Amino acid sequence: MTTPLVIDAATTARLLGPAAATDVLADVLRAGFDPDAAPHRTSVPVPAGEILMMPAAFDSYAGVKIVGVAPGNAARGLPRITGSYLLLDGTDLRPLALLDGPALTELRTPAVSALAVRGLTPADRPLRLLLFGSGPQAYAHLEAVLAVREVAETVVVARNEAGGRALAGYARSLGVPSRTGTPADVAGADLVVCCTTAREPLFDGTLVAPGATVVAVGSHEPEARETDTALVVRSEVYVESRSAALREAGDLLVPMSEGAIGPGHVTGDLAELVTGRRTPEEGRPRFFKSVGMAWEDLALATALYLAAREG
Repeated sequence: MTTPLVIDAATTARLLGPAAATDVLADVLRAGFDPDAAPHRTSVPVPAGEILMMPAAFDSYAGVKIVGVAPGNAARGLPRITGSYLLLDGTDLRPLALLDGPALTELRTPAVSALAVRGLTPADRPLRLLLFGSGPQAYAHLEAVLAVREVAETVVVARNEAGGRALAGYARSLGVPSRTGTPADVAGADLVVCCTTAREPLFDGTLVAPGATVVAVGSHEPEARETDTALVVRSEVYVESRSAALREAGDLLVPMSEGAIGPGHVTGDLAELVTGRRTPEEGRPRFFKSVGMAWEDLALATALYLAAREG
């Protein structure tokens, strides 16, 4: 049996940038793939945290991502998220490649967000961006947003003040005026991106301007959320898939448990945005909530494998 190709984090970053990753996902949806038909994520509690398993199969490939979530790792100076992705031949299930799981997630999650940003934000003017968080996903989302939109200013709001200043400095190194700020700065933002491990709302949703877009990526747990009920009630709501969001998106499930909204409050999904079957309305905020889905990992793992094999 052929030894699987190993694609590490550095190779992942070299082979596929945020703009190309966004296009890969868009192409899958334009080809007619239905995210609601994808297998569910499985979570297994273990003493150190939890293990997540995310299988998927379409076209000529299959694969599974195994992710470890270890909250205690931060105190040990270790990454909170660990894991690997195994890519398989879709015909005979022979292993083809082993990929760095966190690097794949760091590529996938902002590519999904960038796809939503392309569908929900205006392309005719620079955006005022507000970023919550200062970890790897915040950096990756900054780069992904810059790959699809011009940004006039970036404001960073982070619990870790030093981390927030570092991210603002990184944005300036990319040519974007940037500063740190407070949650109240959402009032002046065109695009708010939440990349945190928060379990409670980060800001007052009544402050978000009509026509502004909020993207929340930090949680796939039914009890955790980064946005409040006020924002969700006011907004047009878009998701990766309705079924996944109604299983896992605390940003929606908590307002539902409060009786503030029902399942029909979801306006559209990513496939409808990409194919133009849905377009945002004027006069309301737009809210995109992602939980991360296995089909996205498979699409990007396949693209990385093909690029590595050719190069």
